[in-house]
Amino acid sequence: MSLRSAYEPGDVRQLGEHIVERTRAARDAQLDSLFVGDHHATGPFPYFQNVPLMGRLLAEWDERTAGVLMLLPLWHPVLAAEQLGTLASLHRGPFVLQCALGAGDHQFRAMGVSLRERVKRFEQGLDIIRRLLAGETVTVPDGPYAFEEARIAPITEQRVDVWIGASAPKSIERAARMGDGWLADPGLIPEEAAAQLEQYRAACAAIGRDPGVIAIRRDVHVGRSAEDAERVAGPVVAGGYRGFRPAACTYGSVEQVTEQCRRFAEMGYTDVIVRHMVNDQSEVLGSIERLAEVRAALADA
Repeated sequence: MSLRSAYEPGDVRQLGEHIVERTRAARDAQLDSLFVGDHHATGPFPYFQNVPLMGRLLAEWDERTAGVLMLLPLWHPVLAAEQLGTLASLHRGPFVLQCALGAGDHQFRAMGVSLRERVKRFEQGLDIIRRLLAGETVTVPDGPYAFEEARIAPITEQRVDVWIGASAPKSIERAARMGDGWLADPGLIPEEAAAQLEQYRAACAAIGRDPGVIAIRRDVHVGRSAEDAERVAGPVVAGGYRGFRPAACTYGSVEQVTEQCRRFAEMGYTDVIVRHMVNDQSEVLGSIERLAEVRAALADA
């Protein structure tokens, strides 16, 4: 599960409690992993920032995989590595860095970063983060980041895995070259998801690398029935949810959502990371509870 972090203006303490409640529900539903995303300068719309949020949520989670998404060009790599090392040390299980180039001129300008430099900042930043998390003392003489003799702590003996989000051909090649896994774009329709998976596999084969984790995010709602799901999620999708095409959204009864997720498994995806489309807390908690049935059905298959 990727927990929703962005909300309409409102009672931020209540919104924070809703996120905690969703985490508990995901834990009780036996979902396999927990993630939160990354955006900046979103005011007046609240966006719960990933590092402090995940620190709180780990108290509700268990030994299953957890991680954060970082738009790496917007993070100084020493700070990012320190935050990741701390979170991984607090967690009792595998910890994952999901990362991507990021987009949006507004948030880049707000962070004082040029969009034109984002590829170079991403590649150099990720290399630095990995070296710091491996316990090295790192000096970078030039480039977007230049510093002397950085060494961080705490770090864990267990390696922090890196999943790279990518959709464009060059980005998919970068994910194959630099990642431990690939995270497909949530806006892909199934046919595009299949085609991009083959691109990723081909890029891995060309450099002799194992593809590792092959994940895709799906924005979902699991209803009590097909009619109930249409009542709740249908208007959201019809209203142009996040600019997604309807075929990129996953909703329906337990059986329908199971079949939609199974289609990605048959393509070769190892993980489907779910994010809820609707806002109503009771509807989201019910959907998470029913995701336990989806997961069990997929495991049985």
